[in-house]
Amino acid sequence: MMRSGRLFRDGVATFALLAILALFALKMNNRPELVQNGSFYVIDGDTLSTNGERLRLKGIDAPEYRQRCQRNGADWACGEEARKALATMIKTGAPECRGRERDGYGRLLVTCVVGDLDINAAMVRNGMAVSYGAYASEERIARQAKAGLWAGDFERPSDYRREEHMAHGEERDPIAGLFGYLRELVGWSTP
Repeated sequence: MMRSGRLFRDGVATFALLAILALFALKMNNRPELVQNGSFYVIDGDTLSTNGERLRLKGIDAPEYRQRCQRNGADWACGEEARKALATMIKTGAPECRGRERDGYGRLLVTCVVGDLDINAAMVRNGMAVSYGAYASEERIARQAKAGLWAGDFERPSDYRREEHMAHGEERDPIAGLFGYLRELVGWSTP
């Protein structure tokens, strides 16, 4: 008799846990797609700003604005060049950026297009950014053509940021980041 009570309790707990996970999955899938049009300010090679909101180009990672790279044995401002490349693409027409998710910093993760041009893909294909979860074929094309960053030596932007944070004594708290992500996921905000 005692065993059947535990089995029932364990079954209810398992069901409750699965129901919570299903609600999280439903919440994630029901996020409305946000569309940004109009005038954008280019912050760096993978970050835009419009109307006070920051947008991060999804699936790519560009050098940080102050990041330097090597080409033909000489230093070059690859971060500044990545910013200029993105600014040039944004100015070629009426850009439209779409996204549903936000990153750990609250930036909307977007894919931007101008006409038929996928800006995210073009940044990687031109060697001004590396693939970051997407655009692997574009990165292969850039590597083979020795375009942009691939024409010399460079530190991956994520490694550069990590070293900069460590040099300034900054460390990110992964647990706080996880809880922040979960709060955002379920729509809870802190006062």
